[in-house]
Amino acid sequence: MFSDILEIIRDSEGRNFYETCGILESRISSDGDFIDTLRQIGIIPEFIAHDSTGEKLFSKASDMVLSRAFRELGLKSSVLHERADSADVIAESEIYGYTLVADAKAFRLSRTAKNQKDFKIPALSSWKKDNDYAVLCSPYFQYPAKASQIYAQALTNNVCLLSWEHLIFLLENGITESPQLNLSTIWDFSDKFSHKVLVSDMKKCFMRDFNKFLAVFLNIGGEVFDDSLKTQILHIRKRSGLEKSYWLERIEHIRNYSREQAVNELISTLKINEKLSQIDAYVRSIS
Repeated sequence: MFSDILEIIRDSEGRNFYETCGILESRISSDGDFIDTLRQIGIIPEFIAHDSTGEKLFSKASDMVLSRAFRELGLKSSVLHERADSADVIAESEIYGYTLVADAKAFRLSRTAKNQKDFKIPALSSWKKDNDYAVLCSPYFQYPAKASQIYAQALTNNVCLLSWEHLIFLLENGITESPQLNLSTIWDFSDKFSHKVLVSDMKKCFMRDFNKFLAVFLNIGGEVFDDSLKTQILHIRKRSGLEKSYWLERIEHIRNYSREQAVNELISTLKINEKLSQIDAYVRSIS
């Protein structure tokens, strides 16, 4: 269950990072409510501090969830532990022999400003190396709704823009790779679609085109995916209430601060002492 992932991250203090990763992997591999975890994993909880060990653990958990999703689709998949110049997840088709690399993305509901660097599409393409395909998995509604450089990058570099919602749709409909169904047609969508798009339209959002292609390829009515998206919107709304409650509780906690606590908190938040230390370090370096 998704709540188990959060509990492991909360209780990780004092444990070795890789030990915690092992506990996460074991729990995710045996998750009996995996669809719900897929619904939740694209949202980073507000209680997890930015750029913290907890955030790194959550990112690793999202890799593990993506890897298990590929296994549920009938592929052989594992999480790669080399982080430098490498993709996070690798998968292989035991029927057709192709391989793919993949990157999992999750975002906070409180963060609205995202740019092309957040999706790292050119980097993912370079990490493909000798593998056949590259797949980015991000929350569906976090992909730009209109024109964006990421769409041109995906088409140019043949990176499949998948989402957690697409994976939910596939698994809820019992889709698995078989001698009759080669899923590489999905991973190769950007290459095929790039030949149909005018150069002037390369930056246009093509997610609806991808949705239509998926419905036709799988012989499942397009309205089924639309209904799946509507269900996910309800889950996001419910989750947003939980995330907002975290900050509302923080507000009440802060209201009870003494003057000294409030001043110290502000100094810490602005990282003033760190800035002073950095100035001193720079002056020492040139003296």
